[in-house]
Amino acid sequence: MIDQVTKTLIARFPLGMIATASLDGRPRVSPKGTFLVLNDHTIAFGNIRSPQTMANLAANPACETVFANPFTRKGARLEGRARLVPRSVDEFDNLLPRWRAHWGDLSARIKDIAVITVTHSAPVTTPPYDTGATEEEMIATYKTRYEKFYP
Repeated sequence: MIDQVTKTLIARFPLGMIATASLDGRPRVSPKGTFLVLNDHTIAFGNIRSPQTMANLAANPACETVFANPFTRKGARLEGRARLVPRSVDEFDNLLPRWRAHWGDLSARIKDIAVITVTHSAPVTTPPYDTGATEEEMIATYKTRYEKFYP
């Protein structure tokens, strides 16, 4: 099940790093920025320019996606199985409005949608939490670091 903390994380930071296996079995990781939570057990992303990821998922639907909040340095790891929904089927037409509501005109570029049934979800945190760092301290630290790059 996808808990509310993870749902909020994905809504705020929809960039997920999805791990798949290539046709010859090599690990592949690719960022996807159009993730949405569909329900308590399902996430999905719109394929805009991910031919290799989609080919990998078509051949082997097992995948894992990691989401992270770059300020709190907390996240979630979601393992599951994907199924591809092509533009040519009614389900695509039923799903697309959700992307249109979030990404507007960008949604017109979606070729198909990868729907992932989540079989396991686990939180991810960074080591400073192990020694007592607070979320507020982590946010302050990373705000300061990012301000150096993006004043």
